[in-house]
Amino acid sequence: MSIAQTADRATMRTAAEEAILARLPDAKARQNHWGNPAIAKQRDEARAILTAQGLPTRRVEDWKYTDLRTLMREASEPFADATREMVAEAEKAESAYKLAGATRVLFVNGRCFATLKEDGFAFGSLANNDDLGPRMQEALSRRRDHANNVAVALNTLFIGDVTLIRIPARTALEKPLHLDFRNVGSQPFAANARVQIVVEEGASAAILETHQGPNGLAYQSNVVVEIDLGAGARLEHVRIDGSGDKALSLSTQGTRLDRDAQFDSLSVVTGAAVSRHQPFLTFAGPHANANIRGAIMQKGRQHADCTLIADHRAPNCTSRETFKTVLDDEARGVFQGKIVVAQAAQKTDGKMAAHALLLSEDAEANSKPELEIFADDVVCGHGATVGALDKTLLFYLRARGLPEKEAQALLIEAFVGEAIEPVVHDGLRDIAVAAAHRWLATRG
Repeated sequence: MSIAQTADRATMRTAAEEAILARLPDAKARQNHWGNPAIAKQRDEARAILTAQGLPTRRVEDWKYTDLRTLMREASEPFADATREMVAEAEKAESAYKLAGATRVLFVNGRCFATLKEDGFAFGSLANNDDLGPRMQEALSRRRDHANNVAVALNTLFIGDVTLIRIPARTALEKPLHLDFRNVGSQPFAANARVQIVVEEGASAAILETHQGPNGLAYQSNVVVEIDLGAGARLEHVRIDGSGDKALSLSTQGTRLDRDAQFDSLSVVTGAAVSRHQPFLTFAGPHANANIRGAIMQKGRQHADCTLIADHRAPNCTSRETFKTVLDDEARGVFQGKIVVAQAAQKTDGKMAAHALLLSEDAEANSKPELEIFADDVVCGHGATVGALDKTLLFYLRARGLPEKEAQALLIEAFVGEAIEPVVHDGLRDIAVAAAHRWLATRG
């Protein structure tokens, strides 16, 4: 961006952008207490990105369908510190996504409130000055492509803590981890959380990530989860976004796979007024595999955006992306997916599919799958469909005595089930199925 363009950009800033920039000294003062050079460097880069680019509009191709500048017209309080009463309330509150036998890691308004001493993994935070060794510092210091993303830059500027989880080499974590994100308050606020997960060589784990918040409150949630999978590591991850009905939910999942690593991830999105989930995959070692799936279920005037990049940099890797979107009333769904294959990534096998089911004439689905291939020995493809419920199947079910809503529910469940059923961990799969059932039960 030229000097003239930067000057023009400054004169066009919205009140929200001005408020965000005005709070940066406070954010810097908070983060300086950690004394972590990697975070300080990332913060300076994020400030430069936000100052130069501002919040993205529809003119930015990656944000064509989700105008963040309009959505964040008013700035919310970026330091949503949770009181002891709020934390106590969140600890006692019954979760809609309770996973029996899991190790729970509670986050309230973006801050982690867990002190774990579990066998099998290391846990800590920068705010507590915990030192988990050189592997965690290496992960924190790694320059990631998604750092240029404006949502990630916002998170970097205002994170109140970085939670660190390390699963040592050749450790099979017996209990699943539950990253339980709760948002609590009575006035609009913004909660920013960052979680750094390292699964070392040959280790394996299962993780549930859930997001909940109050209905009727226009809060903002911006969560970044960065995952590093070592050689031969395996991770199964299920994410449920059940944010409040007025919330703006931004989520970025950056995953780096070393050789022979296996990553299976499912995102179920039923909540929030507006949500954007950004899975970014980097295949850094050969013979790595990733299966990324989504079950997005929206109604009313909800808007859900999934923007995904699978970046193949090493040979002989496999990626599968399957997203199922169900839209009712005036809801809107967006899927943007790109498979990138570098010249060195020969023998890549990548397939991407996005399917949308419209339950109303006023619902809208937008799909933009892309391939960017620089290698000549690959098998890659993508497909996208948009349709309605099969009238023949509906008639068949109605003819056997099922009420119309029940017949529709069976077909919808089968549709999203293709994304949910491959989950291997029984508990994680049951949680995902229950989230889909809960959405179906609240359908008008």
